[in-house]
Amino acid sequence: MSEQSEPDFATLLAERAIERLIIDYAALNDAGDWETLAALYLPDGRMSRPTAPEVFITGRAEILAAFAARPRRVARHIIANLRVTVTGDTATATSQILLFTAPAAPPLVGTYHDRLARTPAGWRFAERAGSLDFPPT
Repeated sequence: MSEQSEPDFATLLAERAIERLIIDYAALNDAGDWETLAALYLPDGRMSRPTAPEVFITGRAEILAAFAARPRRVARHIIANLRVTVTGDTATATSQILLFTAPAAPPLVGTYHDRLARTPAGWRFAERAGSLDFPPT
């Protein structure tokens, strides 16, 4: 078994801040707080939804508009299995999502692949790419 060095305190703090960013994203999405959610991206950040992984939306204003255009719904995004790798002022992360929506949509299971950057305001998404692990039939 190979030895792994212990991460330093700054790396642990960065990992925790990124985990919090991912969790906050889910909570803001569930709350319908699109303006705060869009601010979690870099100004030129981009995203794809798990239901349309090949379609990227670029820029905070466009991301805000895409969320605001969706019909209102009751949703709960459950985030699990977060894995974060920090390299200086950039990072990558993956997380699994279980999405419940009301009233009668089937649950969806997917994965987010994130690229992040440290800014003076904290960590922000450079890219958030979603995909479904079990596409609906």
